[in-house]
Amino acid sequence: MSLFPSLFKIIRKGKCLFLLLLCLCVVAWIATFSNDDTDKAVQDGSNSPDDKGVGGFAQMELESEMMQSVEERVEEQAAKESCPEQSPLLRGAIKLSFDPSLTIGQVESENGEVVEGQYNPSDCTARQSVAILIPHRNREKHLLYLLHHLHPFLQRQQLHYAIYAGDATFNRAKLLNVGYLEALNDQSWDCFIFHDVDLVPENDHNLYMCEEQPKHLVVGRNSTGYKLRYKGYFGGVSAMTKEQFLKVNGFPNSYWGWGGEDDDLRIRVTLQKMSIIRPSSQVARYTMVFHKRDSGNQINKDRMRLLRRTHQAWKTDGLNSCSYKVLSVHRAPLFINITVDIGRPERAH
Repeated sequence: MSLFPSLFKIIRKGKCLFLLLLCLCVVAWIATFSNDDTDKAVQDGSNSPDDKGVGGFAQMELESEMMQSVEERVEEQAAKESCPEQSPLLRGAIKLSFDPSLTIGQVESENGEVVEGQYNPSDCTARQSVAILIPHRNREKHLLYLLHHLHPFLQRQQLHYAIYAGDATFNRAKLLNVGYLEALNDQSWDCFIFHDVDLVPENDHNLYMCEEQPKHLVVGRNSTGYKLRYKGYFGGVSAMTKEQFLKVNGFPNSYWGWGGEDDDLRIRVTLQKMSIIRPSSQVARYTMVFHKRDSGNQINKDRMRLLRRTHQAWKTDGLNSCSYKVLSVHRAPLFINITVDIGRPERAH
């Protein structure tokens, strides 16, 4: 009888051992299956990074090339020296011609580097950025002649410049104020040239740049025998820095028609204890393109009365009171044309 209990114990232990071995086999099989899947996943994953790696490396190379291009442009700009004080391109006195058959297309083809009225020298950094302000009204032919000569004239001076032309009911002074304000909306110009549309410079040594004092550029013209029109004359073409023009509160807005506004500006300059400088009379010479005074630009009969009140009016009549409405801004290849509504003289209301 003692034999059977012993046998039963051995059988129970054998079952337990068998079950234990079976469990170990199942665990081993699961582990083997998992390793196969892992290897496959690793293998698949190793293919994917390789495929993506080609695109990744291409993207990195593209970004590297772009960075290199930007760095090269920055280095090129930094390496570009300032333009010399005297441009080697200047020719001096030039014989002017005014061909009646001249077209805007011809002038555009001769000035391919001018973009939307603006030019920047490519081989050096301009010493000044200059805005040329030209009021005109029904003077398209005069503007064409001026653009034909003025663009190469300014390029030979190696200036960064833009030409703004203003069109409205004629009030030259107010149009120049508008030109100044609108040009500053484009960028912060160093210097402003206030330019009559019918005056063409004859000598490119007459630099369109600003100085420490306001500068008058028309010492003589063909219509006056190349002599100054009168002592104290400050009209035709003048140059002032942004700060100088702001200091005098710009031009008056109250001079409608022809005459008086230049003398008003001269008085404003004097009141601010600045002086007017001029280039040599042999250099500051202009040709005036003759014309008849157009309708709407009659002689201002109030100019003497207005001049007598400049000492009191300059603080309130100028840039700080210049009201207008921009009707259109057309950026043509050779100039920026700004058409504005500047209102009417008070007596017309």
